[in-house]
Amino acid sequence: MYPVMKKLFFTALALVSFASLNAQEYWELEKCVNYALENNLTIKQSELSARIAEENLTQSKGSNLPNLNAFATNFYNFGQTIDPFTNQFATQRVRSNSLGVQANMNLFSGMRNYNTIKQREYELQASRYDLDKSRNDITLAIASAYLQILFFDEQVEAARSQVAVTAKQVERTSKLVLAGTLPQGSLYEVEAQLASEELVLTQNLNNLDIAYLNLKQILQLPSEQDLRVVKPNIEISDDTKVESTPGQVYDKALNSLPDIKSAENRMLGAEKQVNAAKANYYPSLTLSGSLGSGYSGLNQNITGTTTQTVPVGTTASGEPVSTVVQIPTGTETKPFTDQLSDNFNQSVGVSLNIPIFNRFQISSGVSQAKISAENQELAYELTKNQVRQTIEQAYADAVAALKNYKSNLKAVKALRESYTYMEKRYDVGMINAVDLTDSKNRLTRAESDLLRAKYDYIFKQKILDFYQGKAIAF
Repeated sequence: MYPVMKKLFFTALALVSFASLNAQEYWELEKCVNYALENNLTIKQSELSARIAEENLTQSKGSNLPNLNAFATNFYNFGQTIDPFTNQFATQRVRSNSLGVQANMNLFSGMRNYNTIKQREYELQASRYDLDKSRNDITLAIASAYLQILFFDEQVEAARSQVAVTAKQVERTSKLVLAGTLPQGSLYEVEAQLASEELVLTQNLNNLDIAYLNLKQILQLPSEQDLRVVKPNIEISDDTKVESTPGQVYDKALNSLPDIKSAENRMLGAEKQVNAAKANYYPSLTLSGSLGSGYSGLNQNITGTTTQTVPVGTTASGEPVSTVVQIPTGTETKPFTDQLSDNFNQSVGVSLNIPIFNRFQISSGVSQAKISAENQELAYELTKNQVRQTIEQAYADAVAALKNYKSNLKAVKALRESYTYMEKRYDVGMINAVDLTDSKNRLTRAESDLLRAKYDYIFKQKILDFYQGKAIAF
């Protein structure tokens, strides 16, 4: 009855799996990468940083252009003051307006603007390389998660095969026990082996689910989305070898890897920042000009006059002397447009600023810029060292993984032949179930090690390809 139940179980499992596969969406590695590059939030942040760097550069370039601003004022005075347009004392409420435009332009500032522009250009390039680095990091993470899925998927298939083989052994052993060829304990041993392998299958299924969850999280997909990856045909031929040396890979990485390019541009930008800070030691020359006019409520027009004789003194003989003067009999505020025309004024000039003593602010700024430049130079060297060490480690890991794969391939072949031989001996009662189980366990471990070495080598080789500027694909 037990073998029949097993057959029904696996048949039902296969039908359920087939039905679910029809509803699943299959993703190739390229599709996973493209989706992440379009939707990953880290990449979007890097894109925004690059846009900020672009605006900073635009702002720096604009510093070389003249600025032009218009102004307009409207004031009411309620106390004693001197009107700026009539130059008269006023004690009553007086309205006044000022209108005009002002412009100024930097003629020379010790090449500060030029060096700042160059610095911002390097910063922009660095931010763009940072964006490329974010894309590369996501691509590598997806490739790693993708390979983990393929690895555990093969582990699941291998575990299912083992369970199927052991289930047949249970069926054969049951018949041999009924025939009296084997003791009852042999059946118990094989059934225990089957239970153990079913546990391994369950663990591998769980690992596969976790691997899929990891990929979904990198893609920032909801965990409930049904996703399956396309299984490429990945084989390692007998003549496979690690082609490039660490030095060759590193030389290519120096010319293409965005990590290094970003650090290099930041180092060059820091050097320009030092030059920009030194510019504060030099005099600065600024050209400025303005056009303006104004209106005052005290500016009056005379609307009527009368004559009046006014004594001004006496002659030498004592006779009085007088003069006739015009006395205003009415006034009105001068029209707004007339005042704008009368008060129109222009100015142009240059101003020279010569730094003499600025409380050590300039020298301190230069020192800070130099320290920052030294720090960026160290960061550049550190980045190159980290890349070199990563390449050397990946190369060593790839070579070791390939050796492990080839060694495990031989071991699996030998252990598979040994297990086939042990099965035949077991069927005729020459060995017990413990010996057969031990032979099968050694074969299972070797097959698992072979799969692990296979995918370990593939991933390490992809890292080496990545550092040489090659696209990651299967």
